[in-house]
Amino acid sequence: MTVYLELLRHGETELGGGLRGSLDDALTATGWAQLRAAVADGSRWDRLVSSPLQRCARFAEELAAQQKLPLSFEADLQELHFGAWEGCNTADLMKTSADALGHFWRNPYGFTPPEGEPLLAFEARVLRALQRLQADYAGQRLLLVTHGGVIRLLLARARGLPRNDLLQVTVAHAQRFQLSLDSQGELRELA
Repeated sequence: MTVYLELLRHGETELGGGLRGSLDDALTATGWAQLRAAVADGSRWDRLVSSPLQRCARFAEELAAQQKLPLSFEADLQELHFGAWEGCNTADLMKTSADALGHFWRNPYGFTPPEGEPLLAFEARVLRALQRLQADYAGQRLLLVTHGGVIRLLLARARGLPRNDLLQVTVAHAQRFQLSLDSQGELRELA
């Protein structure tokens, strides 16, 4: 049976843009407003599932309380760990590590940021989380509050994009996407 996944990226964070990865920074007032506006259309879900990082988790807790929905935290839906690049923005990396950054953008599966998480490992943990969600909540509508990298990975797979095009997928703060995941593990993007 199919599980319906609505993906919601967290809003703007206190420490700004760049490669946030596993850093646990909080939302700004703008980030809170972005998320509240993103769900103001009256959509309903059966359950909320969130990354445990506070930029996702605090909003998921608020929304779950407002809508009286069950909430669970899924560590495997955390962002890619960028290692030594955590907290850096790409403009600064272009000054200090332009060649390495270029390799990562062109071939994210073939180049791992220094001390970072390989994209194959990231992909495996995100897909394990989806398998668990499909097994536990088949037939339900879930809102996943998560990160740009997780959403890019899932959208690239649903759209049938080549692996190395993953970083070309655009995901704005507080943007929502709808996917279905069938019992064979096939992801489809819904209109």
